[in-house]
Amino acid sequence: MKYIRIGKIVNTHGIKGELRIISDFRQKEAVFKKDMKFYVGENKDKYIVNSYRHHKIFDMVIFKGITNINEVEFLKGRSVFVNIDDIKLKNEFLSYKLIGFDVIIDGKIIGKVTEIMNTPANEVLRVGKVLIPYVESFVENIDEENKQITIKNIGGLL
Repeated sequence: MKYIRIGKIVNTHGIKGELRIISDFRQKEAVFKKDMKFYVGENKDKYIVNSYRHHKIFDMVIFKGITNINEVEFLKGRSVFVNIDDIKLKNEFLSYKLIGFDVIIDGKIIGKVTEIMNTPANEVLRVGKVLIPYVESFVENIDEENKQITIKNIGGLL
């Protein structure tokens, strides 16, 4: 299995075992849902989501079989992962797959994506020293087969 980190358990909420997760995962609707398998901590202990809700800045979950705070208190501070194969997306793919893609502007390769950075507004592609917002107004085309991203040449970008 290949895991991807989707957040961190920062606290409990109430006495029924609900957990507060801080997550900057872009496709939350694909992972924060009932019956999704979460893998928690370094050992990737498996838990199945029984319920989910969004509250303030938190993604709140209760795992199946959990009925009180004492059963989840020890999970605070641990990272939460999902198996990449469990994520089902419609007409979209996980942005981490863009790492290593060639970036093309005006028909010329300017480099490869080396990192995907999460910002409060959107994700940002790092191509060498250049930062490119990963938004529709910049990204013209993504060719998965040839591992290429075509970027619109917007004044001041380079």
